[in-house]
Amino acid sequence: MNPAEEYILRQEEPFRSMLIHIQVIIEATVPDVRLAYKWRLPFFYVEKKPICYLNVTKGYVDIGFWTAKYFTKHKELLVSENRKQVKSLRYWNLDEINDPVLIEVLEQAYTYRREKFLD
Repeated sequence: MNPAEEYILRQEEPFRSMLIHIQVIIEATVPDVRLAYKWRLPFFYVEKKPICYLNVTKGYVDIGFWTAKYFTKHKELLVSENRKQVKSLRYWNLDEINDPVLIEVLEQAYTYRREKFLD
């Protein structure tokens, strides 16, 4: 088992179920995505470009996106809190995860994956 999968499976509930649910959506939505482990977190890549990462922190699951500044849909749901580049979707429980919204955000991340991270 790779370290990214271990990260997901060693989380306590409800975070484990949330991460598995999110992983399934990412893998079903993003073409040719691969799961990697970087900076002690699960990252999803396409063509060596990061699409997003997963992090359990401060009582929620954070799905971070570097290219979110290019997104046109669901910008009001993305949190940048003390970060210049990365914006994220945050979920405190499984019921909060809105699959259609997550899918649209992932599609945008895939579309803009080649854009520059810096301003």
